[in-house]
Parts: sequence; C-alpha cells; structure tokens
Amino acid sequence: MIEPLPVGRYRKTYDVKDVSCKSTEDLTPVEEIIGQERALRALTFGLNIEEKGFNLYISGVPGTGRKTAVCKFLQELAKSKPKGNDWIYVNNFRDQYEPNAIRLPAGIGKKFRASMADFVAEVQRVIPKVFESEDYANRRQAALREIEQDKAKLFEEINSKANEKGFTIQGSPNGILTIPTKDGKPLSQEEFMALPEEEQQRFQEQREELAVEMRKAFRLMRELDQKENETVEKLTKDVSLDAMSPALKKLKDPYGGIDEINEYLTAVSTDILDNLPLFLTQPGQTPQEQQQSPLMNPFYRQMIFRKYEVNVIVDNSESEGAPVIFEQNASYPNLFGKVEKEVQYGVVTTDFTMIRPGSMHKANGGYMVIPVEDLFRTPYTYDGLKNALKTGKLAIEEPGERMGYIFAKGIKPEPIPLDIKVVLIGTPLANQVLFTQDPDFSELFKVKAEFDTSMDWNAGNAKKYAAFICTMCRNENLKHLDATGIARVVEYGSRLAEDQEKLTTRFARIADIVREASFYATQDKAKYTTGEHVQKAIEEKIHRSNLIQEKIQEFITRDIYLIDTKNSTPGQINGLSVIGLGDIEFGRPSRVTASVSVGRDGIIDIERQAALGGPTHTKGVMILSGYLSDKYARNKPLSLSARLVFEQSYEGVDGDSASSTELYAILSALSGIPIRQSLAVTGSVNQKGIVQAIGGVNQKIEGFFDICKAKGLTGEQGVMIPASNVEHLMLKDEIIQAAKQGKFSIYPVSTIDEGIEVLTGVKAGERRADGTFDKDTVNFLVDKKLTEMAETLREFRGPGA
Repeated sequence: MIEPLPVGRYRKTYDVKDVSCKSTEDLTPVEEIIGQERALRALTFGLNIEEKGFNLYISGVPGTGRKTAVCKFLQELAKSKPKGNDWIYVNNFRDQYEPNAIRLPAGIGKKFRASMADFVAEVQRVIPKVFESEDYANRRQAALREIEQDKAKLFEEINSKANEKGFTIQGSPNGILTIPTKDGKPLSQEEFMALPEEEQQRFQEQREELAVEMRKAFRLMRELDQKENETVEKLTKDVSLDAMSPALKKLKDPYGGIDEINEYLTAVSTDILDNLPLFLTQPGQTPQEQQQSPLMNPFYRQMIFRKYEVNVIVDNSESEGAPVIFEQNASYPNLFGKVEKEVQYGVVTTDFTMIRPGSMHKANGGYMVIPVEDLFRTPYTYDGLKNALKTGKLAIEEPGERMGYIFAKGIKPEPIPLDIKVVLIGTPLANQVLFTQDPDFSELFKVKAEFDTSMDWNAGNAKKYAAFICTMCRNENLKHLDATGIARVVEYGSRLAEDQEKLTTRFARIADIVREASFYATQDKAKYTTGEHVQKAIEEKIHRSNLIQEKIQEFITRDIYLIDTKNSTPGQINGLSVIGLGDIEFGRPSRVTASVSVGRDGIIDIERQAALGGPTHTKGVMILSGYLSDKYARNKPLSLSARLVFEQSYEGVDGDSASSTELYAILSALSGIPIRQSLAVTGSVNQKGIVQAIGGVNQKIEGFFDICKAKGLTGEQGVMIPASNVEHLMLKDEIIQAAKQGKFSIYPVSTIDEGIEVLTGVKAGERRADGTFDKDTVNFLVDKKLTEMAETLREFRGPGA
C-alpha cells in the first residue's frame, strides 16, 4: 500500500540562513539579463553579424523580460556603433513630384536647414537693393546705349527713305503710320482725297515700295528689341548672381564636400535666377501698389519660397551611437512614413515639406524593435516590412496606391537606402505560424533568440534574484527587502515555475509582488519589506481575483454542486481540473461517474457526445479502452458499454489529466468496490497503466483542500497525484500545517494498480502464470465481471454468436 507523501516534500523552502545578505540594500544592482544565457548568445550573434537576412525573432511568453532585455542589450551595443546619418528631402527642380533624398553626416541636417533659410532670406534682402542702386542704373544704361543708337539710326534710315518717296513716318497707338507729303507738308485725309487720281495712284505705288523697306526695317527693329531684352536679362542675372555670390559661397563652404549638396545648391541658384521677379517689385509701382502686391502677403510669400526649404526627416545630432527605436504602434504610416496634405482655397495639395518619416527612417543605420503582433493589426504593414528588407530601400507611399487602389496624383519621394537590423518580439506560436506559412520569413529572420520561462534554482540564481530585487527597489524607490522577504520571493518564483528545482524568469510577475509588498511595508511604517509583507501581497493578489472560485466553493458547501468528501461509493470519484480566468488559475473538484453494462459500445465519452469534450480529453478516454483490452481482454472479447461523465459540468472539458480518474471510476463500477470520496484524483494514464505527470498540480490540490476545509477536515482527506509530479509541489503553508497535524495527505502513485489500492483499500492483484489474478483483488473482480458480461452477451446472441 502506498504511504502518504512526507510533509517535507510538500514544498521546497529557502532557508533564511542561506540568504547572503541582511537586506537587498546591501547588494549591488544587477545590470545583466538573468537566466537567459541561450537567448543572450543568440542575441550577440544575430546583432553583430552583418550579412543580409540575419534579422532576429525574439521568442518567449510575455513577462519573461523580452522587451526589457532586448532594449537594454541594444542600447549598450549601439553605443559602440557609429551614429546614423541625417536624411533630408529637398525640392527636385527638374520634377517637383519626385523630391530628392540627400544623406548627410549626423547633426548636419538641422544646420543645413538653418543655413538654407538664412541664404534665402539674404537673397530676398540683397537682390531688390542691387536693382535700386545707381551702379545698376549706369550699367543698364551703358549696356543699352549702343542698341538705342542702332534703333535711332535705323529709324532715321527708314524715315529718309520715306521722305525720298514723298512720305513721312509718324507713331500712333495703332503702330507706325506712313503719311504722304507735298512740298514737305503732311497731307490730311481730305487733302489726299482731293488730289488727282493719277497722283493718288502714284502715292499708292510709292507706299507699296516703301512697305517692303519698312518690313525689312521692322524685322531689324524686332531683332534689336530682342537683343535689348536679352541684354537686360543677362545683366539682371549677372547682377543678381554677383549680389548673391557672397551668401552662396558662405552656404557652400561648410557643405562643399557633399556632392549632392553641391548639385542641389547649383539647382537652387539657377532657379532663383530664372524666377527673379519673385524677389523684385514691378517697375513703376507706387509704394501703395507695392504694399498691395500678393508678393507682400506673408502666406503667399511663404508658399512661393517653400520650394527652397529643407525637410529634415531624420536628425541624429543628439544620438549616442547607432539609433535604437522601439515601435509601440507598428501601423504602416508609423513604420514607413507618410505624405501629409493640406487644403488651400478648397484644393488639397502637398509637397516635399509635408513628407513625414516613419520609425524605420529613424532607426536606419541602427536597430528597429517591433512587437510582432502589432504588424498584423493594420493592413499591408508586414508586407511593407518584408519589401523594405528584401529591396534594401525605404519608399514612402500610400498603402492603397501600392496595392493599386488609389490613383490620385501626388508626390513620389525618392526611396532611401536601408541599412537596419530588425528585431521582432513575439510568442513561440507566432514564430511557428510565420515560419511555416510564410516562405520569406525564414529568409529574412534567420536568427531566433528564445527566452526561457524558468531557470535552475541554485545558490547563484537565488543571489541573482536578490540582486534583481535590489535593482528594482533602487530604480523605483521601493522599500528594500530583508532576508525573510528575499526568501519568500524566491519561493514564490519556484511556485510560479511549478517546479521545486526551478525559478521563474517571468520577472514581470515577480516585480508586481515586490511593488505590492513594498506598499504594505510602507503602510506598516516598516524599515524593510519582510516575508509577511510578501505573503500578504501574494494573498491579496489572489483575493482580488478569486470571486468565482469562492462562489464555486460556496455552491459545493451548500450541496448545489455535489462533492462528497467523507463516504465511499462505487463508480464515483472526485476528479480535479484547473479553471483559468486570465489573471488567476484555481483548482475545481468535479464528480466523475461511470456506469457499465453489457454491450459492444466500449467506453462512451458523454462529454464528447454532448460536444463539450476537447480533442485531448477524447484521446485520454480512448486510451482507457486500450488499457482495458490489454489487461482484461486477452482471452475473451471486451463486451462492455461504459459511460463516463463529469457531473454538473456545463462548460467545455479538455486535457487528459482526468484519464486516470475516469479509469478508476470504471474499475470501481466493474468490481463493485466503493471508492473513498475523501480523496480526489488527478493524473493521466497510458495504455500500460502507468500514471503520467500533469500540469497545475498545486492549484488542483489546493482547490480540493479548500473544499475539505470548508466541509470539515476529518483526517481522512487528501489528493492522489502522479509520483512524477512530486517535484512540482510548492503548496501553501495552510496545507503543510494541516498535513503536519494529520488532517490532509498526498498520495503519489506510479501505476493504476497502486492508485486503486489507495482509493479502495483493496489489493490490486497480480496476474498469475495462468493469466488469472489473485482472488478477491480488484483486478480479479474486474476480470470476473468482464468474463460474465462476455458470457451474457454470447448467450443473448445465441449459439455461434
């Protein structure tokens, strides 16, 4: 018969004497990442290798410190790397719809933007002044003097030819008129009409001859006018270039070594010379007209001169080393940037100054950290990331335009070369889905760093726990923990790991307990946080979330949910399951019953028939048929119909941890031997009758203990668990005290035979050489019953059945 488990194995304790300090105040804060050596090794490799495609996927469950560890690791690594470049967008004077991107050394972007603003302001100031100067007037007069002389000479020549033919030339609003003369005196229209017809005819012939000469002269006059305009235009540009040359030289000096800047400044100066009227008032305007000109409107001037602005989209002037960006909201615009728009006079417009960067731009030349789940919350984001990594370019475009849904005309900024290491943070499940469903994923994210949920409980790691607590207390100004508090936190870490040999690495949950315990220590005006404060924090955290658990317990004590903790009944047993509500998990006892009859149906899972059983639970029930056939049906057919059900279960049932429980119920129903209702059972079973480990063993034991305590502890109650789960026990103090007083017991079993003996008090029975079992044992009675059922079925069907 299996003996109860010794109380000393109910929980692993951390002796206060083993704590190496009086309080965490005496310790040095820890800077390293605790308990993740494998992940750190992968991080070191993945972040330092330069080859394409070696981006990282950080795999782990939330709370293991993935984000904190990665950001801390990256920040230290980035300090040893060169700063990222600045990036600016400027107007493309050849095509304003395709702005140019220019790479600049870190910190130069803002300086160049300020220098350009000063340059444009200086040009706006000096160019109007130079055209108001006497020097410009003299140069203009000198440049035009020869042309004016040529014009006067040409006019004299045509006028002389006109006089020879009896005409004089006069200007009018309608052009140049040729007027006939007589005796040197111009004739009026009436006088001309009074002349004899022969004389009028002669004048007409002379006029036609003169018209040929005048057309030739007018052509020469137009050429002189064009020459005059060209001369004035050249002089204007020369004077303007001379005027802005000092400012242009001052602008070029700091940035002359950057080829793209030189090309841009050349384009700027050419555009200014081509658009000088924007910098000048119109000739002949009065001061009042000049003030009313649109060019004097600040908004209009700002719009006109916006094309000379510099849009700094990435500024690394204040960064230390390579940039590290953690994107909390990985939408498409937040990652890849966008082009904003504005409404002017009812028209939607945009230009290069409204280009806005994304996180990928800011992280270019460094590291980008993204929670993988966020990539799938907005359309096209994951595809955009893959495209950027595959092409090595960052293109700012509308997602809809990329997919062919938007055709409105807009600007198309020049793509920026991408040099970045992307780190995705996600769960193991997300990694599995991406790896198996997306062929590109394995090519772009070649390195996986996996964060473990637990680490070994040894002296070194216990000290690291204490150092972690010290770091927390100093960073967050919490009360330091004394030795009892440290010991209690370490034990709680083992409880979360559900293993006496392990400590959890889900430090977020440890940190929450330390914070809450510090709050209670502050209320008590204690110098340090003690083990009692830590225990109170643990209990209060449970109490805030266990309303449903208490309601279930109340229903059981009021016999609304039927759970027997004192009697013995055949075919009935107390099973244990775990209910998870997100922030809390607790054990719930359930009555499991089995009924048997003659038949060929085998084991019928009522939960499955009612569509309440999950696949794992169904598998566990099917294994029972294998066990019964292997043990009892070697010399006869298994003529059995057995029905299993979780009584008063109205939600889904899954998992195989109740398979041994269900098997005990069937064996009891077949043998007719009652099962002790003072015991609850958990554990899965294989076809050979070996009891296997299950999860949530602590919650299951505590759930049944709470029911027994509420109904009254008799000293007979306890829980039967798989022997392989003993090392996972980290039970609460209340159960340990009850066990010490002989009021509650735990029975570890390795086989179904061991378990049935504990539950019934009857020997299981060994198989003898002839295939039968020891008389009056459980197995003997089960085998006898199955033989009788087989005979009954054969007789019922008749001879030859």
